[in-house]
Amino acid sequence: MLQLLAPDGTYGVPKGYEAYGKIIEELDQDFLKLLYTDMARIRRFDVEATALQRQGQLGLWVPAIGQEGAQIGSGHAVGKNDHIFPSYREHGVALTHGVELISILKMMRGVNHGGWDPEETRFHHYAIVLATQVLHAVGYAMGVKLDGKVGTGDREKDLAVISYFGDGATAEGDVSEGLLFAAVNESPIVFFIQNNQWAISSHIDSQTKAPLYTRGEGFGVPGMRIDGNDVLACYAATRLHMDNARSGDGPFLLEALTYRIGAHTTSDDPSKYREDAEVDEWKAKDPIKRFEIFLRRQGIGDDFFEEVKVAGDDLAKKIRAETFALEDPPLGNIFNHVYTEQHPEIDKQRAWLEAYEARMGDHE
Repeated sequence: MLQLLAPDGTYGVPKGYEAYGKIIEELDQDFLKLLYTDMARIRRFDVEATALQRQGQLGLWVPAIGQEGAQIGSGHAVGKNDHIFPSYREHGVALTHGVELISILKMMRGVNHGGWDPEETRFHHYAIVLATQVLHAVGYAMGVKLDGKVGTGDREKDLAVISYFGDGATAEGDVSEGLLFAAVNESPIVFFIQNNQWAISSHIDSQTKAPLYTRGEGFGVPGMRIDGNDVLACYAATRLHMDNARSGDGPFLLEALTYRIGAHTTSDDPSKYREDAEVDEWKAKDPIKRFEIFLRRQGIGDDFFEEVKVAGDDLAKKIRAETFALEDPPLGNIFNHVYTEQHPEIDKQRAWLEAYEARMGDHE
């Protein structure tokens, strides 16, 4: 497993991983501070979103607490031309690519279907159905290669694709199909597994007999495991293998070993299926605390960390105010974007709803 930053904040490059260490050693202090800031921001957002759901402002929330290192590290490593296909927990990755956080809450509140524009952010919409985004990502990557946008050496033109999914999704046939098609077509894609140990109440031990990073070998997709709570390892590994994919080396699989500290969703009670001791063990490996120790050893003092805390509180207040100000969309919006072209059945249903609403209005 690639680990550059130990849980006690000690930095070191293991033998054989010098290429990853070189990437980190080229980073300046401002970028390191950005990694910490974004991890802290997305956790503060996560805590606030959970509170909003408990107060009835959201229909559901999907916490990602504990997975900030994997998401912020990998998210910042994705290039400006690359495309991202997330599942439904990649709030940190969304942050690194310009998605307004209130857009995620709008979807969880049920007032839109995902309000961000993938063409502007290159961050495609959340996929609620497990593993569907893997096939979408592979198809997009196949198209990228057919369009001649990989391996040209032109940084302004070449691009790659990354697909995020969890350990539970690896049990879906879509993942195996995606690995197969990516391999035989030598598609420019990185498969990024966030192995957070639990697929709702199913532990990883009940889902596989082999490490997940080996899952691609039978299809011809090489892979490796990284410490998902080490933001530097996640950045370096994603950066290197996205560069390789963009250059024409084909697909690669990364398994980020991390942990879901909170519930699967706000509809879940994890105390029913896992022990507190297990959670405490992983809390000791917290990616944010680990990185703070590292930064302090680089000479970054209290003022910076206090600024980040204040900014996080300000973000929470802003998100809360924006959520309370949200209005319900017109009911007729349910007919929008069902088909790319006008459809008579949709027109019929829309007319029925308009007539029904008009009748109800007469009785007010």
